[in-house]
Amino acid sequence: MNHLQVERLPAPKMVTGGGAASSPLAALSPDQMTQYAEQYAYKKATNSSAKTLSLALSAGVFIGLAFVFYITVTTGSSGVGWGISRLLGGLAFSMGLVMLVVCGGELFTSSVLSIIPRASGKLDTRAMVANWGKVYLGNFVGALLLVLVINGAKLYQLDHGQWGLNALSIANHKLEHGFMQALLLGMLCNLLVCLAVWMTFSATTSAAKAALVILPVAMFVSTGFEHVVANMFMVPLGIAIKSWAEPEFWAQIGTQASAYEHLNWATFAWKNLLPVTIGNIIGGAIIVGLGYWSVYSRSNPNKPTPTAATFTILPNQTSGPVGEPTMQNLKTMTVADIMSPADNALSPDMTIASACDALLAQEAPGAVVVNESNELQGFISELEILRKLWLEDYRKPSTTTVASIMQKDIMTVAPNHNLLKLAEYMSVDVAQVYPVSDSGVLLSSTHQPLEERLRNSSVYRPKVFPVVENGKLVGVVTRHQVLKALRPALGAPVKLNATEEHIAESVA
Repeated sequence: MNHLQVERLPAPKMVTGGGAASSPLAALSPDQMTQYAEQYAYKKATNSSAKTLSLALSAGVFIGLAFVFYITVTTGSSGVGWGISRLLGGLAFSMGLVMLVVCGGELFTSSVLSIIPRASGKLDTRAMVANWGKVYLGNFVGALLLVLVINGAKLYQLDHGQWGLNALSIANHKLEHGFMQALLLGMLCNLLVCLAVWMTFSATTSAAKAALVILPVAMFVSTGFEHVVANMFMVPLGIAIKSWAEPEFWAQIGTQASAYEHLNWATFAWKNLLPVTIGNIIGGAIIVGLGYWSVYSRSNPNKPTPTAATFTILPNQTSGPVGEPTMQNLKTMTVADIMSPADNALSPDMTIASACDALLAQEAPGAVVVNESNELQGFISELEILRKLWLEDYRKPSTTTVASIMQKDIMTVAPNHNLLKLAEYMSVDVAQVYPVSDSGVLLSSTHQPLEERLRNSSVYRPKVFPVVENGKLVGVVTRHQVLKALRPALGAPVKLNATEEHIAESVA
């Protein structure tokens, strides 16, 4: 049995003001980019822990490799001038962000954009912070693994030790900032990084996305802004060279390890890692994320606001809190709030004739199957019985048991599963509605409006989900129950014409 895990990635509505589909070459507007950013950040923030950590580890390696490229390009380049040397290094470093955009990855500095779905109420604070923590950890592990590889490969000996000297100088300089200076440099850095990522939301090809990130990244690197994930590689690399380099290396560069006394873990944590992390969060989450959200999403003039004059109550219908209060309640509802007891559970040992009689008597399309310990064994529906009858050429299958024909690989939900997520899983296949890779690249060239893509998609999901807790069946939840629970979201019925009023009175 598998507990249901749903990833949510709605699509931005890529339509013009008149509602027509935009052209295949049209870029998203800033408003649509904000919608996309919210949806994309939500999807990445709700990935499984294993997937998040794996992608974060690879991102730490990508950024570390970018810094290796930077060190190589800037080593021995003093003759070309400070600005040109730094520009070339910045362009080389942009390779890391290009790899992330094309190959996919979870980078802490861009993961802070998940504050947007948090601000919209789609993601709670605990889930957001947990995601940040997992990405931060994965980035750090990936960066440190690359440090071990680079140090083991003795790249610091390149150019007669000048490569290592350059790396030591860069790492040591990062620990010379004051706390507030490091924080502000971190803020400026992630302002540019998140703007670079934000611009990629307007592109639909990998090449366009890669091109968009190059200049902002080159600017922050060449100017010396502070990126926490880059520092997770660069400073430990300096510490590793200082600690493990052979005496021959120090003789080549004409200095001693004692000249880099500030290169240690305690100084790194206090004078760089902490302030730069705070600055990156301010620059990315607060300035870019909440900045755009406050402009385009917080007070959207196109968002309908229910009023007393919006509808007319039909006979025998009661009014209630329709709109935002009701939706807030729905957002917090779980499966436990609507599920029903599994009173019609069947035994795997009963014959299918008995099972058929039970389904017919209860007018149920199917039933869960449990053992004596109330542990879920499977699910049997009318379909399995009809198929068995067809196989037997509609002759009496007297010894056939439920266990022999029931579905065993079925989806279950937990009592605390969010109701809206279950409703989405039951009704929408987001992979069809909005095909997108982990790196945010559209996998389909279609630019149909979201409503049309949804209408043309097909979804085959169960109508009944067993509810399991600690391995025991505690109830069932059906599509009908979900729809009934979500009915308040439609508001009170609107009387369109006299015919509809007559129909309502007839039903009453």
